[in-house]
Amino acid sequence: MKAMSKQQLADHAGVTVKTLMTWCRPFSQELAAMGMNPHAKVLPPHIVSFLSEKFCIDV
Repeated sequence: MKAMSKQQLADHAGVTVKTLMTWCRPFSQELAAMGMNPHAKVLPPHIVSFLSEKFCIDV
């Protein structure tokens, strides 16, 4: 897995960045514990992996 922008991950999911971040809300505490900055444009590989597994995104 590699780092990717929120826009790239949203594109893979077929949604907007706003929708992707809405999907992330229920996991906000878990993502914060993993070191995700909600204002960051680029997501680290472990966050991309976590989100792609949670939302069944093929990256």
